Amino acid sequence: MSVEPAAAPTRAARGKRCGNVTPPERPAGTCRPPALPARPPDELPRAALRTPSPAGEALALAVRPGPARLGRPLAEGGRPACSPSLPVPPRRAGPRSAACAPQAWAGGAGGAEIPPAALWRGALRGRRAAAPPPSRRLAGVCLAAAAGGALRCPALPRRARRPAMDWQVLTRELSLYLENQVRVGLFGSGVGLSLVLGFGVAYACYYLSSIAKKPQLVASNDRFCRFLEEHCPVVTETYYPTIWCWEGRVQTLLRPFITSRPQVQYRNELIKTADGGQISLDWFDNNGSLHYPDASTRPTVLLLPGLTGTSKESYILHMIHQSEMLGYRCVVFNNRGIAGEELLTPRTYCAANTEDLEAVIHHVHSLHPSAPFMAAGVSMGGMLLLNYLGKTGRDTPLMAAAIFSAGWNVFESVESLEKPLNWLLFNYYLTTCLQSSISRHRQMLEQLFDMDLVMKARTVREFDKQFTSVMFGYPTIDDYYEDASPCRKLKSVGIPVLCLNSVDDVFSPGHAIPVEAAKQNANVALVLTSCGGHIGFLEGIWPRKCTYMDRVFKQFVQAVFEHGNKIFSM
Repeated sequence: MSVEPAAAPTRAARGKRCGNVTPPERPAGTCRPPALPARPPDELPRAALRTPSPAGEALALAVRPGPARLGRPLAEGGRPACSPSLPVPPRRAGPRSAACAPQAWAGGAGGAEIPPAALWRGALRGRRAAAPPPSRRLAGVCLAAAAGGALRCPALPRRARRPAMDWQVLTRELSLYLENQVRVGLFGSGVGLSLVLGFGVAYACYYLSSIAKKPQLVASNDRFCRFLEEHCPVVTETYYPTIWCWEGRVQTLLRPFITSRPQVQYRNELIKTADGGQISLDWFDNNGSLHYPDASTRPTVLLLPGLTGTSKESYILHMIHQSEMLGYRCVVFNNRGIAGEELLTPRTYCAANTEDLEAVIHHVHSLHPSAPFMAAGVSMGGMLLLNYLGKTGRDTPLMAAAIFSAGWNVFESVESLEKPLNWLLFNYYLTTCLQSSISRHRQMLEQLFDMDLVMKARTVREFDKQFTSVMFGYPTIDDYYEDASPCRKLKSVGIPVLCLNSVDDVFSPGHAIPVEAAKQNANVALVLTSCGGHIGFLEGIWPRKCTYMDRVFKQFVQAVFEHGNKIFSM
């Protein structure tokens, strides 16, 4: 059934006319606009045939539907109070086909109205159920009208006006819509969760296959290997580095900040040297030991810190804490001028000169000759201890030794530290620490050295060239580095030594570790991990209390003191 066209409306009557359809169900008093000639669908305005886009749907949120905007038949001036958000497109061919239906905001194929609240909820859920069907493609034409503005019917394009837009409301509602679309479309659909789970599974597979590995145990003596497997099983267990910081540089940098610092009460002792200098020793007597109440037979561990380290370093404190639980006594050897004592002679220390270490070992042994005695060195302290053992052989009061993160070849170590990233992270900082350790003794050292030139050094190599090698009488820095490298003395070690290194240690690169030389000495065992960095060896989700290095130290020291007869009969 078709609708007959009415006569053209007059200018005075247009205030009450808004379309060419008067729904028969309208109450009395509402406008009954005359019917205008209906346009076929193919002659609709171009904007009316445009497919609604997500942006167009979002713009519909700019004006919130409510009782004051939808459902009012008339507004002031006799105009119908159509929604200022969306001009409804003409319906399909039928008895009520029209260019505008001001009272049906987004009707379906049968012309039924969609309640404003339902349309609002559908938009927030990111659904398009409330959007006009393909037969009503006018979405996005005038979706962002002002809150109180009136919308003229698109059936009158010549008289149509563009309503003012509330851009603040539009921006806010569009942002909310887009955020909701991302949340619903990504995580609500399960895509985001799938991505997270997939990445987690891939990372776990990579970690278990390439990161978490058993350490490599290198030893030529089968009895030494069996002794370690039986009494120090940690060297054969899989090392699981901290899953979020397994890389060597990261472990090296984070260890001082992550690990705890156990409280330790020291007893300080200053001993004199043959050249008139003095050395500071920090004792932890452990007088409350339940396992060894007799101080004369209480096992003693001599600890040697790193290049600029003292008894306050966190790794030294952890070793003392482990020894305390086992009932042992500890003494920390602080290099000259490092621990706050005055420098009495213009001499400090280096990795090649073992005179001070020999004096300390004989002093400690003379105080407790009946007590079992061993030593543990870290970083440069391990290099110094290895050079001492390579020099003395079996002629030492030490029963055994443990070495951690020692630099085996000084040439390779310095070359590695001079790479751009390593220089930025470690070399420059280490050089400044060396300069700070001697600056407080400047008045004493200026007698023999050009301190201004020494303080201008920017690398460890420059510092050693201007200061260390000159102090100990080496003709060149290469001569000093060759004498300081423990790899050249490893074959002369005469007591059991366990050495722990990580192959990703930038201070001691993996290719510089003397694996072949260790195989030629029955007293040496190397434990090489794939990760751990330099004195890092962090493990666990939050590695604050104990590291892999601490466990190796504890088990090996306990094995030596309590089962030493098995290892010494090799």
